[in-house]
Amino acid sequence: MNTQPYVGKTAIITGAGEGIGFAIAKELIAEGADVVLNDISPEATERAVATLNDGNQKNLAYGMSGDAGDVTFIRSLVDYADAIENSQLEMVVANAGLTEFGDFFDFTPDNFQKVIDLNLRGTYFLAQAAAAKMRDNGNPGNIVLIGSNVGERAYRNLAAYGMSKAGISMLAKQLVIPLGPLGISINCVSPGATLTERTAAEVADYAGTWAVLNPNGRVGTTEDVAHAVSFFLSPLSRHVTGQTLLIDGGWTAYGPSPYTIEKIQQELPKC
Repeated sequence: MNTQPYVGKTAIITGAGEGIGFAIAKELIAEGADVVLNDISPEATERAVATLNDGNQKNLAYGMSGDAGDVTFIRSLVDYADAIENSQLEMVVANAGLTEFGDFFDFTPDNFQKVIDLNLRGTYFLAQAAAAKMRDNGNPGNIVLIGSNVGERAYRNLAAYGMSKAGISMLAKQLVIPLGPLGISINCVSPGATLTERTAAEVADYAGTWAVLNPNGRVGTTEDVAHAVSFFLSPLSRHVTGQTLLIDGGWTAYGPSPYTIEKIQQELPKC
């Protein structure tokens, strides 16, 4: 069995300075890929590249910092990845995204635009630029979009975010039409509650909260998502396209949200 199926192949991963994107980059490098990782923070980009290349006989991680919602930058990112020697651009993961909580009635046009620019505009035009490059090079390829279980199920104060992630899932369906004849597959991986540096900092006992709420009894890890993404990038998934896979411990199928638990507790009779 080939344990390094991605030797000679280049991947682009946006939003990869830490968290899910970093875990995906780590897994692909372990499987032999050259990886161009992007983060809006130059410090996070440099730190991630140095960590991933530490101990390797040759550099497999490359960094390019910038705004993954900016179309000019996206196109330069694809050109940079395509120029890596002895490697073909065949894998793309549109992971960069923005979560903006806010009450529906108070949500501002500026906040709405920030969500749309990165989550939808950035994802759309990264897929466009990368697929065009694969087409022009005569390469087949695999594109993975990162959605969310909030794109499948309502969640309090995340209307704009949920709408954007539902749109990403639909984009994976729509793009089978232009990309299928080129041998390019496109799928969406939608994580549920996942323990990352960000979620751990935002919510006290994030892991404990979701371990109780998820039917499988644990919170998601970045590696859980990375394994699913790696499958969609591999030759094993060559006949799978236009699909959305939820990585959420069963929450979308059954589990309540933290707000539901709070509401139930508030309505219980006081002893």
